Amino acid sequence: MSKTKVTGRILLIDDDRALCELLEETLTRRGHRVFSALSAPAAAELLHREEIDVVLTDLNMPGPSGIDFCGQLQANRPDLPVVIMTAFGSLETAIAALRAGAYDFVTKPVDFDLLGFTLERALEHRHLQEKIRLLKEEVRHRRPGDKLSGESPALQTIREQISRIADLDTSILISGESGTGKELVARALHRQSRRSRGPFVAINCAALPENLLESELFGHVRGAFTDARDGRLGLFLEASGGTLFLDEIGDLPLPLQPKLLRVLEERKVRPLGGNKEIDCDVRIVAASHRNLSEAVREGTFRDDLFYRLNVIQLELPPLRARGNDILLLAQDFIREMALRFNKSVTGLSEPAAARLLSYPWPGNIRELRNVIERALALTRHDRITVEDLPDPIGHPRGDSSPLSGTADADALIPLAEMERRYIRLVLDQVDGNQTLAARILAVDRKTLYRKLKEN
Repeated sequence: MSKTKVTGRILLIDDDRALCELLEETLTRRGHRVFSALSAPAAAELLHREEIDVVLTDLNMPGPSGIDFCGQLQANRPDLPVVIMTAFGSLETAIAALRAGAYDFVTKPVDFDLLGFTLERALEHRHLQEKIRLLKEEVRHRRPGDKLSGESPALQTIREQISRIADLDTSILISGESGTGKELVARALHRQSRRSRGPFVAINCAALPENLLESELFGHVRGAFTDARDGRLGLFLEASGGTLFLDEIGDLPLPLQPKLLRVLEERKVRPLGGNKEIDCDVRIVAASHRNLSEAVREGTFRDDLFYRLNVIQLELPPLRARGNDILLLAQDFIREMALRFNKSVTGLSEPAAARLLSYPWPGNIRELRNVIERALALTRHDRITVEDLPDPIGHPRGDSSPLSGTADADALIPLAEMERRYIRLVLDQVDGNQTLAARILAVDRKTLYRKLKEN
């Protein structure tokens, strides 16, 4: 019997101990990792503790039958293929198994070559479904504006740092103001790493109360607390082979910090209410808008956990320090939202762009995105104008410039002069780079060159 090309983690369920041992030995020789159980309840316990790729179960067993167990798995783990073994190889049995959601079935006495082929196909199906899930997750999270757009020196430095550290398995701490794109950087680190084929799992540590956060991170066994009717793996195990992004780690409750530290040091997770530790292979990227050094001094964050997380630190610049990136990001958001709203908006008017550049953006990229979304939804033109921008961006207090709507008549200038000044402003911001200036102005280089000659 030749070894299968595709191997995986198989959960074997059969109340015949001798057959179970024979199947376990045979499948192990073929390169699979096999977990055995003599009943459906015992198998359910194993599923809470171990990552399984395929379930191979007998049809007739004491307690829930193989078909009953298959139905339960379909309700809770539809991604997990189930192969049913039966001594009653009738059409009715096959139909019942497939209706319960089984991937396939084999008959007893078991033909080991046929079983190996069936399991290999089930594993290929499982791997394909996982790839599809990851792609859907990536598409769901990645939007046209959700990328590290920009040409500023500050962002170029961040990109260069990401490329140097992406393949390191060490912990990384991302700091910066709220809305600066910390999760985008974490995703970029994941995509450029050797773990890119694994899952990217994110959680906001400030979004859940302490008791739910502990279960969400570390998992729990059935009966660990009230209403824990089923076990849960937890995000550390769900992210196995990939990256776990712990956003707002500075808000992690103090009682949970020692448990997180132990997981980081031991690479083992003990689910809530469990008595066994489970190996986990995960890369940790954490982020916080708080100054964790100050939190350590204040006693709200453990110093040993801080040092364990802060092996490598990336400091993200605020949007106001990224100069012309403001307009590049705004243009990305306009393209994205014009498609969503089915509007033919192509860019910003020169005065509106000048307003964006002069605003300090306390809410950073998140605020810019919201401003563009509002402006594009309200505008009646093919370009966003000053009138489409909310206060104080559209009408700063004390503004008496020609763009404010309250300037003296003598201060008003022709539109051509306004365009000339704005083109010069953009060129100054990009150090004379005409290609980049044309991209910001949403014109081609020939048009920009012509306008420069005219002026």
